[in-house]
Amino acid sequence: MTKRFEDKVVVITGGSDGIGLASAQRFAQEGAHVYITARRQTLLDQAVSQIGHGAIGVQGDVTNLADLTTLYERVERDHGKVDVVFANAGMHKPVPLESIEEADFDSTFGLNVKGLLFTVQKALPLMTQGGVIVLNGSIAGSKAYPGQSLYNASKAAVRSFARSWTIDLKERGIRVNVVSPGGTETRLIRDYFDATPGAEEEVIKGFHLGA
Repeated sequence: MTKRFEDKVVVITGGSDGIGLASAQRFAQEGAHVYITARRQTLLDQAVSQIGHGAIGVQGDVTNLADLTTLYERVERDHGKVDVVFANAGMHKPVPLESIEEADFDSTFGLNVKGLLFTVQKALPLMTQGGVIVLNGSIAGSKAYPGQSLYNASKAAVRSFARSWTIDLKERGIRVNVVSPGGTETRLIRDYFDATPGAEEEVIKGFHLGA
């Protein structure tokens, strides 16, 4: 039986953990040639082993345009095309308004907005007619949760990108979609909760307030 993504080339950023890793595993099981990125080589190697099916890991930081160029150069050498991009890499760091510093802004928007934008832009020369771009957003992009205005705003930008890029890419038949998951317990979120007493309760309360 033919698999749904047989011989499709799929690129997933932030693929060493959480939603990105789970997505990579599923694409690989469905026959795709999967490429994942992560900043830490150890986690990347572990993820590639876990995914199997010939998955390739390319170490890099999506906020570094040279690293993104390296990623797509590898994909071009191997396959000459990209069928699916899942711009998944992102961060969640709640910071109350009165405590926001420049570094908080730069890190949140650097990864969640800049990194996502250039992940997509640099894939375009390789993308096939009828290709698919998936952006990892959040319900925080359309609802306000207390103490995390930076994160909320960065995810609102993702939704705005999708609306604009749908128009920009329609002549090429490239679909752009946003997935907006609720709270997902990944390793990074669990580490944050474990290191910050009371944070988990506050986040849960915030989701109820924003519902």
